[in-house]
Amino acid sequence: MKIMGKTAAIALCFCCALVLSSCSSSPSDEELKQLSDLKAQVASLEGQVATMQRDNASLGKQIADKNSKLQQCQSDQEAVKKGLGK
Repeated sequence: MKIMGKTAAIALCFCCALVLSSCSSSPSDEELKQLSDLKAQVASLEGQVATMQRDNASLGKQIADKNSKLQQCQSDQEAVKKGLGK
């Protein structure tokens, strides 16, 4: 019975300490600064994503242009071979 009483007392103290230390009516200045820093980091990363998406689209267009030229060269090569009778 004494062990159960001590365990209950320790648990009660732990719960009270937890409640008292975690309750706050507003965020601290440090928490507000961290939030502000994180928002700035998110904005920066979103800008990087947009830039990379534009770069990716540009590279995709360049690849399509090169593939089109390659296909035209292959068609020309086939026409030359037929013209030579091979």
